[in-house]
Amino acid sequence: METHGPLGTLWVSLGLIGFYLALIWLNTLLGIFLTPLFIIPGTWLLDKLQLRKREKSESTRL
Repeated sequence: METHGPLGTLWVSLGLIGFYLALIWLNTLLGIFLTPLFIIPGTWLLDKLQLRKREKSESTRL
C-alpha cells in the first residue's frame, strides 16, 4: 500500500476545503443572480392574469 504521509493528507484536505468553499460561493451567487430572472417575469405574468380577471369581472357587471 502506498502512503503519502501527513503532508499529503494536509494538502488534500486544503484542496477539498477550497473546493467546497468555491462550491458554496458559486451556489450563493447563482441564487442571488438567478432568482430575480424568474421572479420578475413571474410578477409580470401574475399582473397580466389579475388584469384579465378584473376586466372579465367588469365586463360581466355591465
